[in-house]
Amino acid sequence: MKYVKVGIVGANGYSGAELIRLLLQHPYASIEVLISNSTTGSLLTEQYPQFQDIIHMKLDTFNINEIASRVELLFFATPSGVANKIIPLCLEKGIKCIDLSGDFRLRNGDDYVHWYGFEHENVEYLSKAVYGLAEYNEEKIRNSQLIANPGCFPTATLLGLLPALQGEWIDPNSIIIDGKTGVSGAGRKPKVGSLFSEVNENVNAYKIGHHQHIPEIEQSIFDVTGNKVNISFTTHLIPMTRGIMCTMYTKLVKKGTIDEVHQYYEDIFKDSEFVRVRPIGNIPATKEVYGSNYCDIGLYVDERTDRLIIVSVIDNLVKGASGQAIQNMNLVNGWDRSAGLASAPIFP
Repeated sequence: MKYVKVGIVGANGYSGAELIRLLLQHPYASIEVLISNSTTGSLLTEQYPQFQDIIHMKLDTFNINEIASRVELLFFATPSGVANKIIPLCLEKGIKCIDLSGDFRLRNGDDYVHWYGFEHENVEYLSKAVYGLAEYNEEKIRNSQLIANPGCFPTATLLGLLPALQGEWIDPNSIIIDGKTGVSGAGRKPKVGSLFSEVNENVNAYKIGHHQHIPEIEQSIFDVTGNKVNISFTTHLIPMTRGIMCTMYTKLVKKGTIDEVHQYYEDIFKDSEFVRVRPIGNIPATKEVYGSNYCDIGLYVDERTDRLIIVSVIDNLVKGASGQAIQNMNLVNGWDRSAGLASAPIFP
C-alpha cells in the first residue's frame, strides 16, 4: 500500500486541528509539516494541549522549497484570500493540493470580488480545480492535482437537494434554504459576534442575500442537473459549538408518495458510505452526526402544500471541512474511501 507524506497550511485553526486529529488515525498518511505563519515557532501543543504526548511538532512558516522536499500533498485550512496566492507555487513543485478555504470553488474570477471581497490572483487555475463533493465528483477527484473542498453549508445543502433535482421531483426555482450553524464555523480568531455573551441564548440571522456560499451552491446545481437556479438562502448562528442543519423547502412538480421519494434517495446514495438517508418519519439532529463524517438526510412530503421538505445535517468541521478533505485525499490516492474516517458519531 502506498503511504503519503502530508502537510497542513493553517494548522492552528479549528479545521487544521481537526485535520491533525483525523490524520493521526489514518493508516496510510503521515503528517510531516505543520504551517502557521501567525504562530510560527510555537509547539502545536501550545495551541492545542489535547495533542500532548500524541504528536510533538512545531508550527513552521511557509517555505515552498523546504515543503516540496518533505511532502507530497498539502491541505490548506487558511482564511479566504490566502490559498489562491500560494497553491500555484505548490502545484508547480508537483505537490497535490486540497483547499478547504474556498479560493478555488468558483470558476469565475469576478465572483470572488463580489462574493468574497478579494481579487483572485491566479484565475487561470480556477478551471483546473475539481470541486470536491466526493459523492458526485469521484472520478474527477481521483485524477486531480487541485481539489476545491466544498464549503460546510454547500455540502449539507447539495447532498440534500441534488437527488430531488436529478429525479425532477421539484421545481428548481422554488428552493428556500434555512441554514443553522454552530459557532466553530466562524473560526478561532476572536470576533465580537462569536463571543460567548453574544452567542449564548441567542439566534442570529446573518449575510442575508449575500452569503459567499450562494454562488457555490448554484454553480454545483447547474453542474449536476443543468438547471440555472436562484436560491433563497439564509444562515443563522446558533449557540452550539459544532453542527449544521439545513432545512430545505421545495415545491413538488411530480406526484409521488414519500415512499417513492425516499426510495429514490436511497438508490442515489446506496454506494455512499457517508450519506445516511433516515427511515421515513425519522428526522436527523446535529448531535447525531457530531464528530463524524456522516451527512444524515430526512425527508417529508407535505401533501397539503405539495412541498418536499428536506433536512440535512453534518458536523461542519468534519464532513463540512476536514473529514471531506481526507475523503478526497483517499480518492486521489486510490485508497478505501473511508480510510481514517470510519468512526461513529460522538453522543451525547
